[in-house]
Amino acid sequence: MRAEIIAVGTEILLGEITNTTTPFVARELADLGIDVYYQSVIGDNAERLEAAIKLADSRSELIILTGGLGPTKDDLTKQTLAAHLNEKLVVDAPAMAYIEEFFARSKRPMTENNRLQAMLPANSTPLKNPVGMAVGALYQAPAHTYMLLPGPPSELEAMFIDSARPILVAKFKQASVLESRVLRFHGIGESALVTQLADLIDSQTNPTIAPYAKTNEVTLRLTAEATDQANAQQLLIELEAEVQARVGAYFYGYGEHNSLEQVVVQLLKQRNLTITAAESLTSGLFQSMIANVSGASTVFNGGFVTYSLAEKAHLLQIDAAQLHKYGVVSQETALAMARQAKQIMQTDIAISFTGVAGPDTLEGQPAGTVYIGIAYRDQAPIARKFSFSKSRNSVRQQSALMGFDLLYHLLVVDK
Repeated sequence: MRAEIIAVGTEILLGEITNTTTPFVARELADLGIDVYYQSVIGDNAERLEAAIKLADSRSELIILTGGLGPTKDDLTKQTLAAHLNEKLVVDAPAMAYIEEFFARSKRPMTENNRLQAMLPANSTPLKNPVGMAVGALYQAPAHTYMLLPGPPSELEAMFIDSARPILVAKFKQASVLESRVLRFHGIGESALVTQLADLIDSQTNPTIAPYAKTNEVTLRLTAEATDQANAQQLLIELEAEVQARVGAYFYGYGEHNSLEQVVVQLLKQRNLTITAAESLTSGLFQSMIANVSGASTVFNGGFVTYSLAEKAHLLQIDAAQLHKYGVVSQETALAMARQAKQIMQTDIAISFTGVAGPDTLEGQPAGTVYIGIAYRDQAPIARKFSFSKSRNSVRQQSALMGFDLLYHLLVVDK
């Protein structure tokens, strides 16, 4: 089975958005044992898209088109594919009912072009969109299988997992079983992690190891093939044990979408602990990341953003003379911020961030100098110094993530 992915959208060609959907689909297909031989990006142009589909017909059996399913004039994917297949566009009744209900509920007028989102090539199997309004489709021709998926990542991923993947599993069932496991790491770069695992990667046959660099972290996808699920899982267990023995100090969790902040919030819930934060250079970023996690209110009631020295003294009730003596960018200030935040908010844990985001120096300290303090239960507060690089916002993001990293290792050790 050879597959090809065609991403449709002029905005991708112009670099206005990053194409994250093609890598997602490629990884999912790899999990199913379906090889992706070709990938391409085509602008919103019917003639060029038709040429791309014809080329795909000549070399691939499964052709997946992403994007261009919306209601505007430049959304031409389903029309182009329907013409290529000599099929008419027909209305999918459940999708149309959902769209009509959406506009009625929101008390907004529904324009005629919105109906296009509920249409698909005749004789297609509709793919339900649990997040948006554009229906997807799977069309089986004698020699080819075509799949239409939406462009927005949240819609595509939900549609693929809920509707498309089960169909592909049934349709292209493999003689063997493929099982995958995603390991997530923070605090180590991709090159360093790969170096630690070089011999395993170089000699891999089954199972395989695929590293992926994410923003400020790295993931490893381990994939095993066997005659049944139990044997595949055993291969993964054995390989993961090798990996953990070498780079386990940087490991924090599993899963494609299980972020570091989600893991920490879950640990806080499990241990029935509460947390607060006092942020200077991160200016609320850490607290915002906590609030993005569903159910965070059970462990986090609020915190402080004390950007200036004056507000550190005022809101956190830190002695101004001490702040002037040691400076804002110091271990002493990080300790005081964590200690005072915990006392004022009466939480089990408090974390503090102070430093220099850049691009200029502060108090003689270079950009990227960061102190993170933690006050945990009745233990003496601790503070660590870090030197981050890259842009101002990158320093802030790295600081917040490192805060979660420190908390993760603290909570794992103190079970």
